[in-house]
Amino acid sequence: MTPLRTSLAVIGGSGLYSLFAPDSAKHQRIETPYGPTTVSFGELSGRMVAFIPRHGSGHSVAPHLINYRANIWALGSIGVRAIVSTAAVGAVHPDFPVGSLVLPDQYIDRTQGRAATFYDRESVQHLASSDPFCPSLHALAVAATGDEAIAQGTVVVIQGPRFSTRAESQWFRSMGGHLVNMTLYPEVPLASELNIGTINVAYITDNDATVSDEQLSAELVFARLKEAQPRIIRVIEKIIATIDADYSAAELIAPGEVDAVLARNPQ
Repeated sequence: MTPLRTSLAVIGGSGLYSLFAPDSAKHQRIETPYGPTTVSFGELSGRMVAFIPRHGSGHSVAPHLINYRANIWALGSIGVRAIVSTAAVGAVHPDFPVGSLVLPDQYIDRTQGRAATFYDRESVQHLASSDPFCPSLHALAVAATGDEAIAQGTVVVIQGPRFSTRAESQWFRSMGGHLVNMTLYPEVPLASELNIGTINVAYITDNDATVSDEQLSAELVFARLKEAQPRIIRVIEKIIATIDADYSAAELIAPGEVDAVLARNPQ
């Protein structure tokens, strides 16, 4: 079978495990230097789109065990240049109410021990990260979503899978964070290392540990995500429709170095 290729991809966060009708999706197992990844292909907003559920098809992979390098390498190998991802987030700032959609523009990494670069072999590359999400994709997303989404925000990425303590939530807010998530790092910088632009659609499921009368739980998060799925998918479709066919992200890494990574032999 001829391998499928596309320039657009969606990575689904918690609650988003499929994107296409089962009878229309095509599935492709991609062998990577970091292990295999299965990518689904289908049509969204009239465009061919690749899809990966970040946590697996049934939320079986914990945040710190996700094979981020395999997922991003697989998308790079099929020609992806832009990724729209979703994420469940908690809010630690009162300007970010539960039930809101947010288009984050910054993150603060508080994870540890995750494989966070492709450049740990033949060469070392120092990635510029002042604007971790693609500014041009972010501007397109803001214009496409209008008042459906908060236009910016800083996400504190924690190790997980546990939720924050109340003291940690307060600390995250004091350090300039608005939202808390477990998965955007190292996914976002890994994509940037392959010159793939990213934009994230975050859905606020809870107030992290900042509200004393609400007991945060996975069941609460998943219930709110299920209810919000039509909104989230609608916003994804709007963003996908606005991305030009000839879109290219900024070349933050020399193209020759990217080509060398994508030329590595699969396991």
